Amino acid sequence: MKKKVLSMFLASAMALSVVACGSSNGGADTTASNETAPAQETKEEAPAAETPTEPETSSELTDGKFAETRKITVEIYDRGNDGGSDPENNMYTEYIKKGMLEEHNVEVTFKKVPRWTEVDDINNLLAAGEAPDICVTYSYPTVLTYAQMGGVIDLSEMIETYKSDLPNLWGWLGDTNMLWDKDPKTGAVWALEGKRAEQQRIVTFVRQDWLDKLNLKAPTTTQEFEDMLVAFRDNADTLLGADASKMVPFSTSYDIGWRASNIITSFMDPAITDKEYYINGFDDRMVTQASTKEAVRLLNKWYNDGLMWKDFALYGSGDTTEDDMIKAGYVGAFQHNWDYVFRNGEDSINANLKRNVGEDAKFVPVDCFQNSANKYSKWLYSSAGDRKLFFPTTNTEPLASLLYLDFISQPDTIKYLQAGEEGVTHEVLDSGAIQIIAATGDAIQNSGKNIDYTITCNGTYFGDEKLAALSLAYGYAEADPELVDQANKIAMADGLEPKNVNVGEITAEAGVGDTLSSKRDQVYDNAVVASVDSFDSTWDSFLSDYLSAGGQAIIDERTQKWAEYFGDADMLP
Repeated sequence: MKKKVLSMFLASAMALSVVACGSSNGGADTTASNETAPAQETKEEAPAAETPTEPETSSELTDGKFAETRKITVEIYDRGNDGGSDPENNMYTEYIKKGMLEEHNVEVTFKKVPRWTEVDDINNLLAAGEAPDICVTYSYPTVLTYAQMGGVIDLSEMIETYKSDLPNLWGWLGDTNMLWDKDPKTGAVWALEGKRAEQQRIVTFVRQDWLDKLNLKAPTTTQEFEDMLVAFRDNADTLLGADASKMVPFSTSYDIGWRASNIITSFMDPAITDKEYYINGFDDRMVTQASTKEAVRLLNKWYNDGLMWKDFALYGSGDTTEDDMIKAGYVGAFQHNWDYVFRNGEDSINANLKRNVGEDAKFVPVDCFQNSANKYSKWLYSSAGDRKLFFPTTNTEPLASLLYLDFISQPDTIKYLQAGEEGVTHEVLDSGAIQIIAATGDAIQNSGKNIDYTITCNGTYFGDEKLAALSLAYGYAEADPELVDQANKIAMADGLEPKNVNVGEITAEAGVGDTLSSKRDQVYDNAVVASVDSFDSTWDSFLSDYLSAGGQAIIDERTQKWAEYFGDADMLP
């Protein structure tokens, strides 16, 4: 009955929210960093729970175990990988299920949610009262929307009450990630932030064999990069022979703001203030930052000069057309996640190039986009701002759910989930470094570093920071460790880390995340493919539409909140 009543309430609230989205009171769905930061206050300890969603007393646990078996469901992303393992049942899920039952007497069931439509699917599950007990999303506005409807548990008292029962969770995430989203006025904690063990984001990759064939050096400046693209275009016959018509000097995707991040950042004022970056930082794709238009003007020039993939805007998330084109050997350069060419072992980009093109065919990382201060600046991830972990109010086992998060934060658990079994998924080198090897069957990891299971940890950790540093270059089956190391160093060079701005909830960000994300991509895509003469009018028109759909309301509220908390200051204290 409780689930049915809550479902009816949330469905009604959703309808009201949809109506409200037509106003300027909206927000963005970010995927990299949330700009709220932990408050220093803590609430007083709450009395023992009287309802299932309030804190239970730790006296229910004996040596960390419940007397009676508890049952929880946990969200797991389904990436639809061809040849991958079943995300709900594999070697790693069995390890978790066995460990949770033995250590805490908690029975775990995984519930898969499609990765590329996760916000929509979680919305639907929450509205129907059928969401997993432990939910995962990259979208904090989604969490806030349901929190405001009464559909999300406030974790602030529970995580303090049971702190001694959660040593691994607190020890790994620390105050920063546990309290990252704590409202500075109400003290509410609607979600915990997973921790990024790696902060690298975007790297530029170019075909080394093409450079060698044309006797070119790796580019070190923006102009040299453009000259290289021109050389690829003009020598398509030499580089591709009968496939010359398939030449793509520079490839990107519909998500320009992410994929061209390093180019966009190179146009940014090196002295940008914390205030300016924060006010426009609700979308990590930087579409409203003052300098972004000029960066996109360069991409527009390249597009009209025949240096970019003509069809980049036609294919959405999850589509493999671009990857297939890159693996086939038709692409000269692209920007992507720092480790993208090394992922997926035998199906990695470089492994495919080697098979399809030749022994010397490979992409190598380069650093070539300098800003006005001659720095290769690039935005990194913060250690927080990763997956948001929250419990819907249909969760009747919040303590068991917190114990789950504690279990997967244990160093040994993280090591197993990331490295698997020796001889099956990894080997140990003489130096002690862990080298990942190609896996088969239910040992296949559907996500890099198995992050879909290590939801409190994103990136190489292996339960030990020193071991992680030693092993990072060997963390990709079939990859050249030297190239991985180069990509890592380039990704971190002159890195800029987002700062925490603690002003509480920005109400305008709730409810229009998907709408703004879509309109943001339209700004970028339409401006890039516009004729040179119509670039300005195209950019201005689509940006105006983005702002009127909720972007301006967010900017205005962030401006007001900055003034409320920091006055006339341009930089954080």
